[in-house]
Amino acid sequence: MKIKPQALPLVGLSIAAMVAMPATVNAASSSAKTKPHSSHSSSAKSSNSTTPTQSTAQPAYAPVRTNPAPVAAAPAAPVERSYTIGEVISESVTGDVYADPSRWEALTFRQLFTKGWDKPWVSPPTGGGGAPRMGWLNAYDGVFYRLSLGIFSWAHGPGSYSDSYAGTLTSYTPLSERFQIRTDIGLASNRDQTNFADFIITPRILLSESKEQTQSLDIAFRTPTGNSSNGQGYASINPTYNFWTNYWKGLVVRGGAGFTIPYAGEIARAGARSTFNANLAAGWYFTDHDAAPFGDLVIYVANNLTQAIDNRGPNSTTTFTMGPGFRDHLGGNWYLLGAVDIAVTNPKPYDYQVTGAIMKVY
Repeated sequence: MKIKPQALPLVGLSIAAMVAMPATVNAASSSAKTKPHSSHSSSAKSSNSTTPTQSTAQPAYAPVRTNPAPVAAAPAAPVERSYTIGEVISESVTGDVYADPSRWEALTFRQLFTKGWDKPWVSPPTGGGGAPRMGWLNAYDGVFYRLSLGIFSWAHGPGSYSDSYAGTLTSYTPLSERFQIRTDIGLASNRDQTNFADFIITPRILLSESKEQTQSLDIAFRTPTGNSSNGQGYASINPTYNFWTNYWKGLVVRGGAGFTIPYAGEIARAGARSTFNANLAAGWYFTDHDAAPFGDLVIYVANNLTQAIDNRGPNSTTTFTMGPGFRDHLGGNWYLLGAVDIAVTNPKPYDYQVTGAIMKVY
């Protein structure tokens, strides 16, 4: 058969299409098999298609902050000041120990040899019930103070014994949080003689102190500067444990126990005995400090026991006295104190004794 020249182009095109068709199908089939594993096809589709893909969807979790906000650093603990021995003593004796109550710190018995010796004394706060830490006549101290007081007492002699009187200047001088010195300088009169009394110096050690209680150890050293006719003129040592407590409102309970041991001087002529001593006192504060001339008014009862423990006299000698007392803030840190002590056992050192004092806190 004779093919027309015009048909040749069409025949060529048909043959070319038939030859190319299997290659195209195979290419499509190969592409379909490898597409799920081809990162290139996924990228191409992502860049050329308008359909949302996984790379443009919202994440299911919060994004990680690459630059987190800075965390505020904890405030640095205050640096405690170091004091020289001279500074500790000077600030305890002359510094303003009442201006900043926050300087006070609690001291425990376990810290007795490690804390408080190298820091100036600061006046302690009121007790757990709100009562002030103060001294009373005829009661043991317990607490540290910085003050001086003039004391005068008059005793009515028992039976045929004449009356007697005594005057004493007592000062409390703190030297650190743990240590202070008490001094007693006095005059004594018995019958018709008036002489200096024995000078007494008492180192005091603070055993522990919290808001509710204070404990101290006093070791009094008596020097024979007085006259035996007044019951003076002998040397002795007097270790005494003291405590002070205020746990509830205006109620204060204080006291302690100790020993008096004469060891030199005119012991026999003065009638001095080795004794066991104990004290217990309780009182209630009625007014605030600023209610002068009746500020810090406290009414209390003090009880004192003295039991002879040597062979210089009757072994059964026991002296027990008790009586009321008060303390009152007049204003300007001046105080008025008073007490009555009544002997209730025999033999009696006196029938009763009346004591008054004027005091200055500084």
